Amino acid sequence: MTAVVALLASGALAILALITAPRAEGYCLDDPAAYPAFGVSGWRGEQLENAAIVVRTARELGFARDGQVIGVMAAMGESSLRNLDHGDWETSGVVNPDGSRTSSIGLFQQQDWWGSVAERMDPASASSMFFTRLRRVPDWQSLEPTHAINRVQINSDPEHYARFADDAAAVVDALSGPCAAG
Repeated sequence: MTAVVALLASGALAILALITAPRAEGYCLDDPAAYPAFGVSGWRGEQLENAAIVVRTARELGFARDGQVIGVMAAMGESSLRNLDHGDWETSGVVNPDGSRTSSIGLFQQQDWWGSVAERMDPASASSMFFTRLRRVPDWQSLEPTHAINRVQINSDPEHYARFADDAAAVVDALSGPCAAG
């Protein structure tokens, strides 16, 4: 009897794995309704939609996969891919190096000097500002991705973003599937 239960359980798990496995060909960047409900590497819903905006903006600005991954890594590390209307000051009392309060908001937790509140809260505009500054980093492609991001974001820990590399690559790859012609 135990063997039958084990066999049925194994079969159910195998079917569940097939149903929930990401499609090898990926998902159309422009079709959020098709994104997997179970997510990609733990990122789902609004987070995948925001990642798609980062990837789309990077593509529009001429960044290949490596730049797209860096942008998604940065947004993962700054806001967990959520468009936050608050920052580190409000949640943790974090201050700038000069002791002033941070004014971080949005996907990239950009401060006042990045742009207006409307620009920083608009995921496409915030992404564009990030990639514009990344492009100005000399030889950013030859840097470790976390260090390239650090040069743009000026985070106190240059290794902060490294832990998001695999997830960002998986999300970018998942959102790089074919889109229906139309």
